[in-house]
Amino acid sequence: MQLPAAVREWIEEQASRLSLAELRQAAADLSADYREGRAPHLAGPERALAYLVARMPATYAAAYAVLREIACRIGPIGSILDAGAGAGAATLAARAHFPDAALTLVERDPAFSSAARQWLPDATPIAADIARLKGLPPHDLVIAAYSLGEFGAQAAQSLWQAARVALALIEPGTPRGFSLILKVRGALLAAGAHMIAPCPAPMACPMAAPDWCHFAARVERSSLHRRVKGGELGYEDEKFSYVALARHSVDLPAARIVRHPQHRPGLIEIQSCTPQGLRTERVAKHARERFRAARHAAWGDAGIS
Repeated sequence: MQLPAAVREWIEEQASRLSLAELRQAAADLSADYREGRAPHLAGPERALAYLVARMPATYAAAYAVLREIACRIGPIGSILDAGAGAGAATLAARAHFPDAALTLVERDPAFSSAARQWLPDATPIAADIARLKGLPPHDLVIAAYSLGEFGAQAAQSLWQAARVALALIEPGTPRGFSLILKVRGALLAAGAHMIAPCPAPMACPMAAPDWCHFAARVERSSLHRRVKGGELGYEDEKFSYVALARHSVDLPAARIVRHPQHRPGLIEIQSCTPQGLRTERVAKHARERFRAARHAAWGDAGIS
């Protein structure tokens, strides 16, 4: 998964104005903020560009995966609101799945809003802090990607009230990020929301601490991305936790694969979340059709039939 080519080119052109050392230090500071669960401090051109280079591709990949789940389970979407939009990574992912939807970006940082206008010129910008807004304009789909932790869990009710069809909340795939998602999930289900993903039913989460529910999206690193992060691999796996909820009930999968399937000679072991709780299934090679399905199954997919 990569950002669209035109977006990558613009970011690399802007980043060329700073030294690699400046970008590396800013990227390291951002990573520390994310690891510690702090709201990223993004003042200054170095921090903003470090985000565009090192974090925006990961946000896009995670949002793309979540919105793909939503797109295959709900009907047409006419409008999308991205709350705490940053540079518009989640909106770009939403446009890939809902190309005709009208777009609104709520973002308080002018540097990010300016960047987003480069690749989302037809989107409607709203310069505001979500945590201080008394209400949001209603849209069919509302997205908050890596921003709910900054707003606080109490903002979820406002986001839900603005969602005419569906709401998607994405946070870092850490125990802290999952804890926030789990808290909001419970409150909104109690308020009448219906599950879209990842859960196969609106039951109590069967994940027990110290475990937590999270998924991964593979991100292809550009040459600049590798140099800024000091990485040798041409990819990274962005881990995220999420919940997607709808106003009306939708068809849900029978299960959700919650770990990388384990491949052994003649046997594949798959751990799934089901309406009855966590289940570990061992698929042997002699069960040809199921074994074939298991070979292609991936972490985050619906369970094999």
